[in-house]
Amino acid sequence: MKEIKICGLKRMEDIAYVNEFRPDYVGFVFANSKRQVSIQTGAALCKELSSEIKKVGVFVNEEPKIINRAIKECGLDIVQLHGDEKPDFASFVDSKVWKAFRVKSAEDIAYIESYPVSGYLLDAYSEAIYGGTGMRFNWDIVRKVKTDKKLILAGGINIDNIEEAIRISNVDVIDVSGGVETDGVKDKNKIRELIGKVRNHG
Repeated sequence: MKEIKICGLKRMEDIAYVNEFRPDYVGFVFANSKRQVSIQTGAALCKELSSEIKKVGVFVNEEPKIINRAIKECGLDIVQLHGDEKPDFASFVDSKVWKAFRVKSAEDIAYIESYPVSGYLLDAYSEAIYGGTGMRFNWDIVRKVKTDKKLILAGGINIDNIEEAIRISNVDVIDVSGGVETDGVKDKNKIRELIGKVRNHG
């Protein structure tokens, strides 16, 4: 069964929704973004989160000491590096690491195995921002990735195309943010429907 990550939580209501519908992972964005939360806010949200759900912190070109502070204060299980971090950066992080790659073509994933991390997240490329674009890339590229690490698909996934995303057989985790929002905030009904589609797919 595919795992599901709901990213970009920033309100207590969001925590209540995921506690009810139980995705495998939730993401808190500590980088500059419309979904950004402070470490203090992240810690307060994480305190109310079910212990069954793994916590992922999203960072872009941040200093290791700041990342490690967030790990400690928020109890993060995984750090998602979404910037221009070099392969050795993960060794300075006090948790498991997923490295995000912004994909335009197959060339963008040619060297992902050089990163000694626990998982690879593939997202759509944008010149303007590092992630959370709501855009998708050519998912056929994902089929070319051969790895024993966890593979995560992000970018433009929503209720209408989630089943297509699931059919990409070598993806372990489906990562959704804007696809479960209405007017910029998390939508309880969309979260329920999307997680239901993933669980029912088997």
